[in-house]
Amino acid sequence: MLDNLLRGTICIEDIEMGMSRALRKVVTDQDIEMFAQISTDHNPVHLDDDYARDTIFEGRIAHGMLTAGLISAVIGEQLPGHGTVYLGQSLRFLAPVRPGDLVHAEVTVTDIDPARRRVRMDCLCSVDGKKVLVGEATVLAPSRKFD
Repeated sequence: MLDNLLRGTICIEDIEMGMSRALRKVVTDQDIEMFAQISTDHNPVHLDDDYARDTIFEGRIAHGMLTAGLISAVIGEQLPGHGTVYLGQSLRFLAPVRPGDLVHAEVTVTDIDPARRRVRMDCLCSVDGKKVLVGEATVLAPSRKFD
């Protein structure tokens, strides 16, 4: 990871509207190969240069869910961070991520329900300033009352 933000937890009591956290990561061939092994998704558009060259992408692309996993990393490590539980996620894939791309993944708080410990966040991944993924996540944030 190329971000420099602290890891840990931001409890529901300290989360504010508009709060944002991000990370950057270069997606490597090894990342794509490991994701294929873990997910069992061996679609040749991700793994085979010759096959992928003849697709609409004109080359290999990373798995969409690998890119989405960077959103999960921001949520699980930074905002809210450790102890967060995913409740839901919507995603729209707008453009492919290719091996070697530097992905910027960011989440921004758009709604807080302190009584239920729910936080809703806009999610965005971009490459060179171009949006490749957008979505929304709803999570159960940790609380100092329960830790």
